[in-house]
Amino acid sequence: MSEETGFSERNPIRVFLLDDHEVVRRGVQDLLDAEPDIQVVGDAGTADHALARGPALRPDVAILDVRLPDGDGITVCRELRSRMPDLACLMLTSFDDDEALLDAIMAGAAGYVLKEIKGSDLVAAVRVLAAGRSTLDPATTARLMNSLREEGSGTEPEADDALSALSSREKDVLALIGEGLTNSQIGKRLYLSEKTVKNHISRLLAKLGVERRIQAAVIAAHATESSPPCAGRRQM
Repeated sequence: MSEETGFSERNPIRVFLLDDHEVVRRGVQDLLDAEPDIQVVGDAGTADHALARGPALRPDVAILDVRLPDGDGITVCRELRSRMPDLACLMLTSFDDDEALLDAIMAGAAGYVLKEIKGSDLVAAVRVLAAGRSTLDPATTARLMNSLREEGSGTEPEADDALSALSSREKDVLALIGEGLTNSQIGKRLYLSEKTVKNHISRLLAKLGVERRIQAAVIAAHATESSPPCAGRRQM
């Protein structure tokens, strides 16, 4: 595997850990550091700490707990990848949750595993992600995305009504959510601060009657399929 990926004892896979349980972090670190071609370069127990420390450590792979006391690992995945597009994120969770898996896929995660995973399988997953591959099952991903689209297809009239209530700027933001962009990337595209983007997203989610970003992304996809590109999508 080392020859395949270009990683070795001299050039190990750099891993960053995010989990709010110190015992879990220490256990995973001990497991990974025992491998000659893997090095844990840092860890964090909160989302804020991960976003502050992660980019400076230049990891190849980030192992991120989905549920955190001050946020969630999926948001951390989205934000870290906006700063480090080549970063491979492996989501680690105690719960087998289709909705969380969909959110992880939309955030650009390359893998999603349960905490009950065997140590040898976790090591193998890190090597797979470092090699630029994914541990996500394509058939499962396709099934979940199709299921989400089918759920959204029955609410098109309501979605159309809700879309008409959005301001032009909110429609711009919604379209970019549909493209999978992070808040930071949306801000750069529209020349807005990240705080302003977050405010727009909060308002448009309320107007659309949804709570999660992925639900808004599905509505955006339906809008794109049923109408020509809006003026707000022109280059500014």
